[in-house]
This record gives sequence, C-alpha cells and structure tokens, in this order.
Amino acid sequence: MKGLYILLTVIFITSCQQQQSKEDINKAKQASIDSMKVEINKQRVIDSMKTEMAKLKEEQRVESQKEKVVVVHQQAANGNTTTTTTKKKGWSSTAKGAVIGAGVGAATGAIVSKKKGEGAIIGGLAGAALGTGTGAVIDSKNKKKE
Repeated sequence: MKGLYILLTVIFITSCQQQQSKEDINKAKQASIDSMKVEINKQRVIDSMKTEMAKLKEEQRVESQKEKVVVVHQQAANGNTTTTTTKKKGWSSTAKGAVIGAGVGAATGAIVSKKKGEGAIIGGLAGAALGTGTGAVIDSKNKKKE
C-alpha cells in the first residue's frame, strides 16, 4: 500500500511539473507574439512615414516644375547680361477671395441666423460669390500691371 501512495505522489508531482512547464511555454509564446506585434506596428509607422516623405518630395518636384521663369534683360556698361528670376505660381486672387469670402460668410451667417447650419450655408455661398468677384477684379488689375 505504501508503494502505491509513493507511486501516486510521484505521478502527481510529475504531472504538476508538466503543467507548469506547459504554462511557461505558453507564456513564452505569448511574449514572442506580443513582441512581434510591437515590431510590426513600428514597421508600419516607419513605412507610412516613408510614404509621406515620398509624397512630399513628389509634390516639391511638381511645384518646382510649375515655377515660371521670367527673363529680364539688362543693359550693362560692358555688354548685355541676362538675369533670371523665378516666380512661383500660387493661388489666384479669385481663388483666395472665394475661400476667404466663404469662410467669413459662413461665420457671419451662423452668428446672425437663428438656424445656425442654414445660416452658415447661405452665408458661405454668398460670401464665396462676393469673394470670387472681388478676386477676379484684383486679378484683372494685376494682369494689366504686368
């Protein structure tokens, strides 16, 4: 009978050790999976930053191609010299006027009207129309100066 108790005790201890060992293995697996997830997220962030940087470089390249080169000839004392200056194309005064007018009109419409959303929409449309007209007048004056 004693031998049976000893045998059962040994089996019980061995099975407990195997259970503990399985738990340790599962914890190690989970830790490995967690660290892999962290690394994947880090790499995802790095990749998105690289993509954004590539987009910015492409936009800068396109913007530099849009530059307009104006050649100015100057008469120097010892002969003709050529000077080049670059002028960046930006928003036209018409576009700027439309955006500014829409913003101011929407804000004013929301403040004045009892129905805030409706007033903002109507004010924005009216402001955009007035801003576009004003910007077009400014653009035509600028073209005449050039």
